[in-house]
Amino acid sequence: MEDQKQMSFTFEIDNFSEKETVISSPQFSSGGCEWFVKVYPNGLGIKDHLSLYLFVANSESLRLGWKRRASYSLVLLNQSSKEIHRTFESSCSLFCAQVPGWGRAKAVPLKKLQEKGLLEKNKLIVKVQLKVIEVVDEAQVTGKETMDIRGFQVLYSQAFSVSWIFEEHPDIAVNFKPKSQLVKTTYMNILLGLIDTLNKPPHSLSETELSNAQSVLIDLTEAGFKLDWLKTKLDKVSLERKKTNADRTQVQELEEHIKKLKAELNKEKVKVLSLKQTVSDIIELNKKRKLNPQ
Repeated sequence: MEDQKQMSFTFEIDNFSEKETVISSPQFSSGGCEWFVKVYPNGLGIKDHLSLYLFVANSESLRLGWKRRASYSLVLLNQSSKEIHRTFESSCSLFCAQVPGWGRAKAVPLKKLQEKGLLEKNKLIVKVQLKVIEVVDEAQVTGKETMDIRGFQVLYSQAFSVSWIFEEHPDIAVNFKPKSQLVKTTYMNILLGLIDTLNKPPHSLSETELSNAQSVLIDLTEAGFKLDWLKTKLDKVSLERKKTNADRTQVQELEEHIKKLKAELNKEKVKVLSLKQTVSDIIELNKKRKLNPQ
């Protein structure tokens, strides 16, 4: 265990409005490892917000069992050190080989950064405040390690997905009241499974799968989850599947029609060839008669 003093790291982004691709900060040290920040000027999977993330450097070389627990916040400032935005401080985030970074996809609306006079000389300053609470370089790994995200114990491999759900829909579980961690974990796994199903290409889903998805959505809603956004997704997927099936039916009907036309055309070709042969036979017969008149 290690409880270090909070440290700060700041870096500047010049000509910010001209940036389009991800911006990585220089690396800095804390808790016996290197860190860096990624800034997404046009958002990460979200077009109308700037996204901010804190990462452990060289994460591909981290051993399973390596971890750092840390509290952090990410702050945006203008050239006059006026605070533009501050992410709420994460009290104890787990960074590990499976989950090397945490942050906010919706850190700040792009419209806010585009307000006249907000970014002096078109410069954005990013400040990281970081305090490493726990340092583990080696540990036995079973693959069943879990972490707490908003009161739900989830596997490391599920951490990003669950974090995204709460970031996009912070009130999703305000009415979900079970106290049993096992029950909460079960429901969360069901929710993740439903999201995975609805993220599949609509044409790949069967009527049975969509019917089951509808039933699962109802069960989760009755349990207390707020899932209007997921119902909208389900309705959209169902509509797209119907449209795809309708298009496929039209294509199949067109293909059948083309087959019939080809078959009819082939019949006509046979008739023409037969007629040509008959004419040829008649001509040949007439030639023979002229050569051998009786």
